[in-house]
Amino acid sequence: MKVARIYDFNDIRIEQMPIPDVGSREALVKVRACGICSGDVTPWYIKKKAPIVLGHEPAGEIVAVGSEVRDFKVGDRVFVHHHAPCFVCKNCRRGFFSMCQTWKRSSISPGGIAEYFLVPEINLRNDTLKLPDNVSYEDGALIEPTACSVKSFKRAAMSGGERVLQIGLGIMGQLNVVLARHYGASQIIGADLVDSRCKKALELGADSVVDVSKEDLREAVSKLTDGEMADIVVVGPPKPEVMKLGIECAGKGSTVVFFMGSSPGEKLEVEPYHLYFNEISIVSSYSCGPYDTREALDLISRGVVRADRLITGRYPIEQTSEAFAKMAEVGDTLKAVIVF
Repeated sequence: MKVARIYDFNDIRIEQMPIPDVGSREALVKVRACGICSGDVTPWYIKKKAPIVLGHEPAGEIVAVGSEVRDFKVGDRVFVHHHAPCFVCKNCRRGFFSMCQTWKRSSISPGGIAEYFLVPEINLRNDTLKLPDNVSYEDGALIEPTACSVKSFKRAAMSGGERVLQIGLGIMGQLNVVLARHYGASQIIGADLVDSRCKKALELGADSVVDVSKEDLREAVSKLTDGEMADIVVVGPPKPEVMKLGIECAGKGSTVVFFMGSSPGEKLEVEPYHLYFNEISIVSSYSCGPYDTREALDLISRGVVRADRLITGRYPIEQTSEAFAKMAEVGDTLKAVIVF
């Protein structure tokens, strides 16, 4: 079978490898669509993992199951999360599934940008979801990123009525705009450097946008909120200076969500006095867990999140390098998907 393996940030090779053998409690999935994640095109993040077969946003069809598998059968259309938790450790009991050691060790094999991948027992049992008939494979490829967005608003403890500032309007920022509207935000402000992304955010539900290449974000947010600033700030770009800016745009009693981690070793300077006397909370939101993927599938099946509004490029596996390059550009491409 063909796989797309990355060796360095600009070195992706289409290789051949054997189709995995299926164990008694495992399943083999023929991939139909797999998204390229924003993390895949973050240089430091992917470099520490390479060489690796790309892809952790897959949807496909089960073509073989082990002799002891009862809940799935050949022909089932599925989304498979690349990580799955144990549900019993301390971290799982507290709801921090991405901190579970089983979650960290579990993985589909060899990856989602491959003609086939193997689903281990733990993934099959704890985070493989059957796709309803009205959910396409391309919709299915959006379950994992949508679940990450779902989790970020849980971490922000959003209850409805908040003013939300989304900094960064790539695919994850756009998903956050869609979900903020769905979850009842009273006002949504988007911010980005790219005009087309700002316009897309308005199309998807933002009330206003700030082109930070032309405007000071703090001043713009203050003006748009009558000086009260944002109740929830979601910071997409993984840079300390943008995280600091996010804190400066946060109002009293607000929550700032770091959606992506900075490079190892980078430092963020904050003023505890400001945080304390304004009761500003800073939380991080890393990946997602089984409850998030189930909520994401529900949102997609109800049409809240739709592939036809978010996917901007479809590529065969042979063009994975091109798709990767498009996702890495800070431009008009929002979401590139490898389709089979």
